[in-house]
Amino acid sequence: MKDITRVQCLLSTEIESLLNQQIKKEAQSASAYLAMASWCDSNGFDFSSDYFFKQSEEERQHQLKIFKYVLDMGGSAISPEVTNIQTEFNSFREVFEEALEAEISVTQSLKNIAANCYKEQDYVTIEFLNWFFKEQREEEYKARRALELFDVIGEAGTGRWEIDKHVNDIKYDSEG
Repeated sequence: MKDITRVQCLLSTEIESLLNQQIKKEAQSASAYLAMASWCDSNGFDFSSDYFFKQSEEERQHQLKIFKYVLDMGGSAISPEVTNIQTEFNSFREVFEEALEAEISVTQSLKNIAANCYKEQDYVTIEFLNWFFKEQREEEYKARRALELFDVIGEAGTGRWEIDKHVNDIKYDSEG
């Protein structure tokens, strides 16, 4: 006897599993950015703290968007457990290095899902993922530019204060 739920689900078991893994990755990112916001706040980097609070909220929205998509497609979305969040950093720069690494990891994960979707000819999910790819271009760009501030401005003297002051000024022009 066929499982009627699986027949009505428009996602293969593998794609559903990959999407649930992505939900967890987005939840991990949201929590990591909260930890970064807290660290920045504790160390007097108020603008960077605000930046990471915004990043955390974006990641949470990404998590919910994928969660809802899985449900809308008839699948079972899993609310993930989030553990092992780094809360201490050796330097202000390290916070931004970790942020860039996290964004690159998210992009790679999304690419893996898309590759599997192409293999299974799941063009509906590919179309859904296109929004995330555009978003990731922006996220990686902003993370790289924030890290570049450390090289352009330097950390000596009031450098960290200047970096903190300018981190929220980073804009992404999708047309440019």
